[in-house]
Amino acid sequence: MSHTAESSVAATGIRAPQAGFLHLLAELGTGRTAGDVQYTSGSAALSAPTGTAGARSAPAGFGTPHPHSAGAAAPPLAPEASGSGESPARVHHWQLLELAAEGTWSRVYRALPADSYRGQQPSYAVKLLRPQYEHDPRAIALLRREVQVARSVTHRHLVAVVGAELHRQPLLVVMPWLDGATLRERLERGQQFDLPEVLWIARQTAEALGALHQSGWMHGDVKPSNIMVAPNGHVTLLDLGFARPIEQSGSIADRWILGTCNYLAPEWFTSALAADIRSDIYSLGVILFELLTGRLPYQGRTIGELAALHRREAPPPLRKLAPLVPTEVAQLVHAMIAKDPLRRPQTPAEVVERLIRLEIELFTARAWT
Repeated sequence: MSHTAESSVAATGIRAPQAGFLHLLAELGTGRTAGDVQYTSGSAALSAPTGTAGARSAPAGFGTPHPHSAGAAAPPLAPEASGSGESPARVHHWQLLELAAEGTWSRVYRALPADSYRGQQPSYAVKLLRPQYEHDPRAIALLRREVQVARSVTHRHLVAVVGAELHRQPLLVVMPWLDGATLRERLERGQQFDLPEVLWIARQTAEALGALHQSGWMHGDVKPSNIMVAPNGHVTLLDLGFARPIEQSGSIADRWILGTCNYLAPEWFTSALAADIRSDIYSLGVILFELLTGRLPYQGRTIGELAALHRREAPPPLRKLAPLVPTEVAQLVHAMIAKDPLRRPQTPAEVVERLIRLEIELFTARAWT
């Protein structure tokens, strides 16, 4: 993404940005590390993998980059999708041109419709289950949920599903190919963010959550690896497999997660409160905190320690870590990561409204300096 802003956000604070108005915008207690862990339970879904295929383009809704996907030759196609000779592999009505990314339970390929003319630019991502998960009811439920949610709600900031095969093996889901990089990739590259961009990314993500909420869903897995940012700044919220109806309560005990719990709200770790749309707001607040300060609000060494921090410990004052963040921005972030869901903004629409107000105030202040 290109910027005119000269300022950056880091652990030491941010300088006043100069960007233009266009930038408005479970196994708890074990010794496993907090950053990469499995929770096991009776849920009918597997978590989406984290990461993407590359910084410049990535399949929508996917995850962990394949080690050969960034510039090197792609490895052979998976056995269930491999072709013979030099011809592209074909699965149902799709030509699989190269393995783009893979994770614990699935693989994603750059693909074209089978009747496409030779030389046409690939513009789709086809997600297939790994052979060992082809008949796993949890993995199948994940694919079905992605399709169900995508067909019940469409929004410019939500990943789209343009096709699927859910009745004949191999099962697959087809999504648009998205250019850009996830927030996780950008954070891992050490990229810094100016304040207008942070607010803009957060607002677009909140708009996607609002569309889900209005259609009766919560996302359930809001984290940097599920937020794709295109070169022009457009945000797409990925991975709808963990979405659940808002009237359906849940906790860590009834879901299966592969990845990090750094962004999960406290209510996921307790049976006293049920996770709902305000849990997604908490997760987005943690992301905001990380983008603005360069660190997570809680840094536990084990899953049990991290869960205890989310449940009981107050986060460090944001402006102590980033003194130049405006007070109003810090207040919103701290409200979003409040322990008690009743103290958070109650809907994504409220978050969007407050972010727009902050964006306008920031632009107005710059215009008079």
